[in-house]
Amino acid sequence: MLDLILRNGRVIDGSGNPWFLGDVGIKDGRIAAVGRVDQEARSVVDVHRQVIAPGFIDGHCHSDLMLLDHPHSEIKLSQGVTAEVVGNCGLAPAPLVPERAELLQSYVQPVLGRTDWAWPWETLPGYMDTLARCGPSSHVATYAAHGALRIAVMGFDNRPAAPHELERMKQLLAEGMQAGAIGLSIGLLYAPGSYTSKEELAELCSVLPRYGGLFSTHIRGEGSSLLPSVREVIWIAEKAGVPLHISHLKAAGRRSWGQVLEAVEEIENARARGLDVTCDVYPYAAGSTTLTTVLPPWVLERGIEGALETFRDPAMRKRIREELTEEQEDWDNLVCSTGWDSVVISAMHTEAGRALEGRSIADIAAARGLPPADAMMDLLLEEEGRISIVYFHMSDDDVREVVRYDKSLIASDSLTCETGKPHPRLYGTFPRLFAKYVREERALSLEQAVRKVTSFPVQRFKLGKRGLLVPGYAADITVFDPETIQDRATYQDPRQFPAGISHVLVGGSPTLQDGAHTRARAGSLIRAVSCCSH
Repeated sequence: MLDLILRNGRVIDGSGNPWFLGDVGIKDGRIAAVGRVDQEARSVVDVHRQVIAPGFIDGHCHSDLMLLDHPHSEIKLSQGVTAEVVGNCGLAPAPLVPERAELLQSYVQPVLGRTDWAWPWETLPGYMDTLARCGPSSHVATYAAHGALRIAVMGFDNRPAAPHELERMKQLLAEGMQAGAIGLSIGLLYAPGSYTSKEELAELCSVLPRYGGLFSTHIRGEGSSLLPSVREVIWIAEKAGVPLHISHLKAAGRRSWGQVLEAVEEIENARARGLDVTCDVYPYAAGSTTLTTVLPPWVLERGIEGALETFRDPAMRKRIREELTEEQEDWDNLVCSTGWDSVVISAMHTEAGRALEGRSIADIAAARGLPPADAMMDLLLEEEGRISIVYFHMSDDDVREVVRYDKSLIASDSLTCETGKPHPRLYGTFPRLFAKYVREERALSLEQAVRKVTSFPVQRFKLGKRGLLVPGYAADITVFDPETIQDRATYQDPRQFPAGISHVLVGGSPTLQDGAHTRARAGSLIRAVSCCSH
C-alpha cells in the first residue's frame, strides 16, 4: 500500500518535457509511481488539475543562520522551496577561529542574520553537523566560503596570502569538502575576497577537482567592469580545471545596461571551449546587500571595526567622499553610476535607526543637510556597521534576458532579515517567476520555469536523487495553481506570503497542506554526492 497519492494533476516532471494529466504515488519518502496510479493508499489528495512538480530548489540564498533560528523555514516552504543552498558569496559562519570570531561575526551577520547565542562550532564540519541536528523542515546544502576561510587564516589583511597561509586555507577547504560541502563560493565584490588575486584563487580552487566540487562566485564587478570580471572567473576555472557557476548575473548601473548579452556570450564561448559554466538570476531589478559594500575596498582592510575608526578621521572621510564621486579602475563604484537615491535602507541594527528604514541615502542626507557619503558614514557609525540595503540598479529588460537564458537557474539570493523591510525576494522569488515570467509575460513556458527551479539546480549542485518526478527519487514535491500563483511581497510591504501554492511535501512528509505549515520537520543536510551519502 502506498502512503499517499496526489491525484488528477498536471504532472510536470522537472525535465522540461510537456505536462501530462496523471497521479503521483509516494511510499517511504520516495516517489513510487507516476502516471495512472491504481494502487491503494493510506491517503489520497485530489489536486484538481493543479501542477504537481518537484520541490523547488533555492540554489543561492543566505539562510545559514536563519535555518538554525527558524528551522520550520515557513518563508521558503510557502514558496514551494524544499531545499536551500547556503554558504554563498564567500559568506558563511564557519570556520570560526576564536581569536578572529568577532571579525567573522561582524562580517557575516548583516547578511546571514544576527543571533544572540554563542555559535557552538569552530569548523565547517561542525557547522554542518549543527545544521543536521536542528532538524529543519526543508533540506539544506552548503558551500565552503572563501571569505570565512581567509578571515580564519589572515583576517582582513589586504595582501597576497603567504605560502603557509594559502596552504592552511587549502586544508580548511579540503576539510569542508570531505564533510560534504558542494564546492567553494567566493565573493570578489566583498572584502576580504576582493583582496585576492586570480592566481591565488586558482591555486585554492585546485583542491576542488579531487572532490568533484563546484566553483561558485559573486564576480568582482557588475557595473563598468562586468565583462572583465566574467572573464576573470572563467580564467580561474579554466586554470584550476573546475566547473564554474556565476552568481546572480546582472548588469548594475544604467551605463552598463545591455551588457548582460555580452556576458552571456562570454559564457557561451567558454562552454564552446569545453568549460562547464552556468549562472543564476533573481527575478527582480533591484539587489540587496550591506551598506558597507558601497565603500572603497581599502576601507575594510581592518574589518568593520576598523572601517568605523576610519570614518572618525576627517582626512579619511574626505578621501572616501572624493573616491565615491568618480568612476574607479580597480573597483566597481556603483554609487557613481547609479546614484544615492537608488540606495534604500532595508534594515537597521538599532531601534532608533529603524525609523529610517525604507528611505534612500539621498533622502536621509538631504534631511540632515549633509553630503550623501557623509550621511552614509554617519549611519554606519550609529548602527555599528550593521545596515542592510536594497539597491535599485538594474534593467527589467536585462533581468528578463537572463531569466530566459537556458544556462541560468533561478535563485532568491535572499538575505536573512529579522526586522525592517527586506527585499521582497525573501518572500516572493519563486511565485514571482511563475506569475510574471510565465503567466504574464510568457518569457518562459511552464515546463521551462519548473526545470529552472528543480532538476537543473539539483544537477548543478549534485543534490542527489531529487528534482525529478520519477520512481525512486525523493518525494520532495510542490503543488501549485498556475493561474493563481502570485508573489504578494512588495518593496513597501515585503513580509507578505504568496498565493497559489497548496501543498508541499518534503521527503514524502506533508509540510504544507492547503497552504498551511503542518510543523513537520522532515528536512535534512544534503552532503555532496561525490563524497558522502545524502
